[in-house]
Amino acid sequence: AVMSAEIGGLNSMEPLVVGAALGLPVVDADGMGRAFPELQMFGPFIHGMDPCPAALADDKGRRAAILKTDSHKHLENHFRGVCVDMGCSAGLVFAPLTAQQIRSSCVLYSLSRAWRLGHAVLHAYRNGTSPIHAILGQEGGKLLVTGKVCDVQRSTTAGFARGVLKVEGSGEFLGQTLKVDFQNENLVARFLSDNKVVACVPDLITVVDADTGTPITTEELRYGLRVAVLVLPAPPLLCTPEALQVVGPQAFGYSEEEVVFTPVGEYSFNHPVPPKP
Repeated sequence: AVMSAEIGGLNSMEPLVVGAALGLPVVDADGMGRAFPELQMFGPFIHGMDPCPAALADDKGRRAAILKTDSHKHLENHFRGVCVDMGCSAGLVFAPLTAQQIRSSCVLYSLSRAWRLGHAVLHAYRNGTSPIHAILGQEGGKLLVTGKVCDVQRSTTAGFARGVLKVEGSGEFLGQTLKVDFQNENLVARFLSDNKVVACVPDLITVVDADTGTPITTEELRYGLRVAVLVLPAPPLLCTPEALQVVGPQAFGYSEEEVVFTPVGEYSFNHPVPPKP
């Protein structure tokens, strides 16, 4: 069987493509419950799983493999450099996981969660209701701001899209500007008026189209877009002291005086989507 390392972006779909091509079942789970930018942030690695052997390959037939590594961060650093040389696009596979490792260190039923979230948005379209409210209702999240993108600063360094997004509030948020730091994924959100942090990793800060609820990746952000910025609760797996050392704000270089993780709400556990009769 195959499983997604992260239920975010293209990586959420890759196991479905591979499973269909090879006739393999796809596990309804992933290793993050969201997307993170670095390999050591994969749930089983946080819990000490050996990642090796691991292999990387691109569409031109170039390949790299690691049979032993000193740390999960070393694996990330080495493969990141190789991936940059491959044009910043490559496929990656880790050592196999046991069923017990998946149950104890992965986020279960995340494909079903994604299906239900999409279903809620489509239901809002049909009923003429707000897809933003549908997302928040499905996930137990919080709306941070609705408004217009007034500034995006972005650069690609060492294989990461890093930068800052600023959203000028409208409606009930008129007069407020939200700033979001990102490294491939959104890391920390704060209002410029008081510089108070209102959300941070591992909670999921997501930017969506204000009208359709369609997600907007950091690479697609541009001046003038009308957006809503939401924050959704992280799975408990990511909120333990052990996990926060790897996926919390301090793992991205923020000091404890500057940013302290406070959960936005209670995570809603998923249940598998039943098969059609």
